[in-house]
Amino acid sequence: MVLILFFIVMAIVLIAAAIYSIQQQNLLYAVLGTGVVSLILSIFFYMLHAPDVAITEAAIGIALTTIIFVITIRNTTIDENKYNEDHVNKFKPEEDA
Repeated sequence: MVLILFFIVMAIVLIAAAIYSIQQQNLLYAVLGTGVVSLILSIFFYMLHAPDVAITEAAIGIALTTIIFVITIRNTTIDENKYNEDHVNKFKPEEDA
């Protein structure tokens, strides 16, 4: 009974983390959300008696992929003011002169 309740709670957290990752505007937080999804999946795999898959998911999904994305995001720059101006001007109706 406790194990079933644990699976249900972890599934809810998994879905919430996935939705959080999709909806997040900040890329760093989105990557951290996908890391949480990978962590929960590795726990699921371990509890389903697939420790080799769980270790692989932990090593690749949590560690390697998250680190690569974080390094890439940190090395990438964006002019947020220009992005916001372009985004606002894209949907702004043109005024007649």
